[in-house]
Amino acid sequence: MAHVTVDWNPLGKVYYRKIELYSMAWQETVDLSKFIVSAAPFGGPIALMRADKHFVRVQGSSINKPVIHIFSSAGKELASVKWDAGSVVQMGWSVTEDLLCVADDGTVLVYDIHGAIKKTLTMGQDAKESKVIDCKIYNFAGRTGIAVLTGSYHFYVVNNLEEVRSRRFFDPPGLDAPPSSWVIMPHDRGSSLLVAIDHLLYLTEKSQCNKQTVNFKEGPVNSITEMAISYNFEYLAMFTDTGLLWIGSANLEKVYCVFDTGCLSRPKQLAWCAMGAVICYWDDYLDVVGPTKDTVRYQMDSVVHLVQEADGVRIIGNDAHELLQRVPAAVEQVFKIGSMEPGAMLFDASKEFEKKSARAEEYIRMIKDRLSEAVQQCIQAAAGEHEPAVQRGLLRAASFGKSFLNDMPPQAFVTMCRNLRVLNAVRDYMVGVPLTYSQLEKLTMKTLIDRLVLRRHYCLAIRICDYLKMPKGEGASRILGHWACYKVQQANVDDEEIARAINSKLGETPGISYSEIASKAVDCGRTHLAIKLLDYEAKAADQVPLLMRMKKDDLALEKAIMSGDTDLVYMVVMHLKDNLTLGEFLMAIRHRPVALSLYIKYCKEQDRRTLVDLFYQDDQFLNSGNAFVQDSYSEKTLEAKTKALSKAQMSYQQGNFWFYAKATEEQIKLMEYQVRLREKHPKTFMDMSLSDTIYQCVLLGDLKAVEQLKKEFKVPDKRFYWLKVRALAEGKKWLELDKFSKTRKSPIGYEPFFDACLEFNNRIEAEKYVPRVLPENKVACFVKLGKFEDAAETAFSQKSEEDLDLVLGKCASSNRTLANRIQEMKAHLRQRR
Repeated sequence: MAHVTVDWNPLGKVYYRKIELYSMAWQETVDLSKFIVSAAPFGGPIALMRADKHFVRVQGSSINKPVIHIFSSAGKELASVKWDAGSVVQMGWSVTEDLLCVADDGTVLVYDIHGAIKKTLTMGQDAKESKVIDCKIYNFAGRTGIAVLTGSYHFYVVNNLEEVRSRRFFDPPGLDAPPSSWVIMPHDRGSSLLVAIDHLLYLTEKSQCNKQTVNFKEGPVNSITEMAISYNFEYLAMFTDTGLLWIGSANLEKVYCVFDTGCLSRPKQLAWCAMGAVICYWDDYLDVVGPTKDTVRYQMDSVVHLVQEADGVRIIGNDAHELLQRVPAAVEQVFKIGSMEPGAMLFDASKEFEKKSARAEEYIRMIKDRLSEAVQQCIQAAAGEHEPAVQRGLLRAASFGKSFLNDMPPQAFVTMCRNLRVLNAVRDYMVGVPLTYSQLEKLTMKTLIDRLVLRRHYCLAIRICDYLKMPKGEGASRILGHWACYKVQQANVDDEEIARAINSKLGETPGISYSEIASKAVDCGRTHLAIKLLDYEAKAADQVPLLMRMKKDDLALEKAIMSGDTDLVYMVVMHLKDNLTLGEFLMAIRHRPVALSLYIKYCKEQDRRTLVDLFYQDDQFLNSGNAFVQDSYSEKTLEAKTKALSKAQMSYQQGNFWFYAKATEEQIKLMEYQVRLREKHPKTFMDMSLSDTIYQCVLLGDLKAVEQLKKEFKVPDKRFYWLKVRALAEGKKWLELDKFSKTRKSPIGYEPFFDACLEFNNRIEAEKYVPRVLPENKVACFVKLGKFEDAAETAFSQKSEEDLDLVLGKCASSNRTLANRIQEMKAHLRQRR
């Protein structure tokens, strides 16, 4: 194997190298000189579209429409898309690896990596009318933005594709033709545009435009023909018509160098190689220019396309895909010719140890005080190497060095081994994601797994998750869910077979939602498959909404009822109510008691009119009448109340509920009587019962009305006496009460007269009724009056030891003399027995 440093090229004090990532699968079919090329960073996919000048259109033919081809980084075709919109101005990739295609009418079409259209947006009316003549797409801080220049020479910018809002930027002065070059400079608040109009620079934003000053040192320039901003948007490179390359900070405050390239023609591409060098690419070569004016030249055999990365630049050609990068510091420390770094010595010691040479011990002794540093250098160097064989050698050296250290934690070594194994797996030709270790650190392992899922490498993604011991919810379960969603899209496979395959693979795996998979099946028009999949869904709350979406309302209602979740049942019932006629709706819920009872409960609280219609259509005359009665109490006028009660009476009669019908009729009559009373007295009687009405009339002294009500409504004597006695007592009408007690024998006795007088604080009047109270109740009356001696005498005369005990309990502590006398009475009664 050739030495690691064989392809290193010095650039000042550092080294750059070019690594071949893949021999392209397309090398027999693709000539990049004839295509518009756009490649995603982080080893992402490549989009190709034949350039207009190489595309021959046949008048009236739909066959010869342009085609967008999507390839992996290894040149394997992933998808193709027929382009139906206007001329493509620019293609680019979002942070989520969606392909953005900007047409000249301002339309932006967003495709996934497999060529499926995801959404369409527009850059505004001006772009549509005056056309887009230039466009740039950028990714910054987790968002994707688009900037366009229209034919009317206005700039429009969308700072975030997820919040589509096109903003017009301030026009640079004198912009009446396309600028010589321009570049996007995003920041946390949005973005700015650096626009070159010949030799003048303007920084424009939404609300302002400021002229910028830049010193080219080497003399005046006529035009800035190309600009490139670094991957982290902190550094800027500008190329002029005089062949000068200006390298400095993005804010133009610092100038690192102004280099004369010796070439006046505009580069085909100007790109940053990480943050340490600038690449100028012309037809057959590219120059790598460092900040100290050092250069490295690489000859190109064919047309290539440059893709800026965080740690280098990818070079995509007809035959090969390469990575140009600065040699990582740890790799340089270990492999640089003549290096005396501890990592280099440890690597040599490891090789000697494998040869069983005693020189291994000598090397170890030389670095024994820096052995921990040597191990770290070898581990980091392994991260910077692309070849698995070199990685293994470095990790063996690190392991060899660790064996001499007792206190070195193993985590860094273990993590590196795991991550490199993952990286080597995704770099495989069949996967085609040529990530470097530093790119993986920026991208994160979770995002890498998401991108494998996006490419439908489900098995590899699951194996990586299991290998890294990721939680099932974040790893295997989530990926299986994506796999199942893809599975339902396979139109050539039977529904039953797909459902069984998904269930056998997923089973009851935690974190899997069958409803999400079923929803995907619905989107694909496979309703039967969706129903099959929902049978495996454990949560009714996830089943039911999707069944309703599929218009399987009966099944949705059945599942909701089986779940026992009333909210879920309500949701289906209200959905049915909104989408069916009343007759169809009632037919749907009539034979499901739970649904019917819940709907009735809802109507009682929210929709009384529908409740009545429901009862009427279902011949529930008793419930219908009851509903009308309840409604009558919410009405304000006599007419409305009477109308509601008349309907109730009619319902009762239709159902042969004669008692209820008669009671309702009498209620109507009572209400009419109450209205007449209201005309006589300054008091409302509405909504009072018959008893309350009589009671109030007694209080008001309208005894004529009282007698009429008693006669009209056939009030029983006992109830009438109770009402009148208490009302007269409350009204302090003691003479009327006494007169009433003597009109005839009271059907309720005279104790109620006594109690009423006592309740309303007239003890004297109450005493009048004690002689007329039944003998067995007299003792209790005397006790209520506090006349314990009379109570005791009465109890003794009635020979009731029980009543004597009652009196004794009341006076034992307050009247010892009477208590002793009662004891004598009790003894006397016992002797008589």
